[in-house]
Amino acid sequence: MTLEEILAARPSPGQPRAYSFPKFERTVLPSGLQVLTVHVPGRPLVSANLIFQRGAVDEPADLAGATILAARAMTEGTERYPGVELIEAAERLGSTLHAEASWDAFAASVEVAASRLRAALELLDELVERPTFPAEEVARLRDERLNDLLQMRAEPRRRVEHAFSQSIYTAESPYWRLAAGDRSTVERLTRDELIGIHRALLSPQRSALVVGGDLTGLDVPRMAEEVLGSLASAGSGQSSASAVSGEPTAKPALSVPVADSAVDRTIVRLYHRPGSVQSEVRIGHVGLPRRISDFHAVQVMAAILGGLFNSRLQLNLREDKGYTYGVGAGFDMRRGAGPFAVRTAVQTAVTGPAISEALSELRRMRDTLVTEAELAAARDYMVGVFPLRFETPGAVVGAIGGLYVNGLPDDELACYRDLIERVTALDVQKAAQDHIHPERLAIVLVGDADVVAGDLEAAGFGQLEVIREELPEESGEAGSGDGEDE
Repeated sequence: MTLEEILAARPSPGQPRAYSFPKFERTVLPSGLQVLTVHVPGRPLVSANLIFQRGAVDEPADLAGATILAARAMTEGTERYPGVELIEAAERLGSTLHAEASWDAFAASVEVAASRLRAALELLDELVERPTFPAEEVARLRDERLNDLLQMRAEPRRRVEHAFSQSIYTAESPYWRLAAGDRSTVERLTRDELIGIHRALLSPQRSALVVGGDLTGLDVPRMAEEVLGSLASAGSGQSSASAVSGEPTAKPALSVPVADSAVDRTIVRLYHRPGSVQSEVRIGHVGLPRRISDFHAVQVMAAILGGLFNSRLQLNLREDKGYTYGVGAGFDMRRGAGPFAVRTAVQTAVTGPAISEALSELRRMRDTLVTEAELAAARDYMVGVFPLRFETPGAVVGAIGGLYVNGLPDDELACYRDLIERVTALDVQKAAQDHIHPERLAIVLVGDADVVAGDLEAAGFGQLEVIREELPEESGEAGSGDGEDE
């Protein structure tokens, strides 16, 4: 068979199946704590997530990394369960206990059989309200992060991500720095700083308990009020008078982080990595916050540009030119405006041409309408995979938590598929014209400057700056880390 016959014989995509995101109920306790419950029949493993609308973006710049380090240290012991006894207590319930922080939120979660939810919530309360942050464990986790920072500098992919953020944001923006902190801030973090970060979290007006699973016969709001009622007086988020009276205080306004752009024209920054056979490339600028009116059009546009396997960037740079194994592009939406970036690694010899093609695709996305085939493929994919994202109670709970953190409407996920299907080619082009700016962006690379600098200069993309920095020794001085360096 010829290639054309093989392609013609391929099965065509089916119609997306009907799906409704599970409805959830909201109860506001007297303390101000919101309880969001979602009943998922037939799922006896219940997921409970206690979320605080306070993340790395809210910490002082000189304590960068404290919020994420506090989340990691929180599970190292509590007043009632020191050290490993906390994990053993969770295991006796057949549950898993976890704490994590991101740019926008801090969360502690537990998964447990529905019949043991009350006991699991009591353990979750112990974790959140009474962690001890043992000094020796804080020091160990801090040293792990410092070793991870050495490894980050030695890894081109992680190094270029950090350099890209520092290229597109002003130094006043929290997004300019690393969420998990750099050496200058992490070195100074001690138990006392983590205790301060923890106390600032405990505001019931900025927290929600999200519980999902088969909740038949369970009065989750009542459990939450009985177990988590002391949250109102545990931290500094509510006055003692209101805590005693039981009346909620006014909810403070959700802050929007500074996300000012440092780029007013196209700049090129090349971090020299001698002998590199590839160039790690990032192209972009300050992007968008999560709360925007044209969110669905932006999602479809980004999918066509660089979010799908058959995206324009992928078909050009990988399939047609053979410059890379893969390329993607998209918006990292946060409470503030996160980055928009094209991300790829290309052969050193074709660094200049690959950047030229990527820039061409950015301009084409703005200048021409997408085809009906491109539009249909993107919409069908996004609508089709949507239900697959929520096959477990944990995934449903996580999605509802995202609505809470970003202050989005309760029906945001219920309306998602319908709004994606309504996006038109004109909507896509307008989103590209409004939010992609090829004339003022940063092109940031980690590669062999001795090989590629001349080509970049000749291409005239923008003013070229070559940075030759001292790299960590390759003798293994960089320890292993988890790569939390956004």
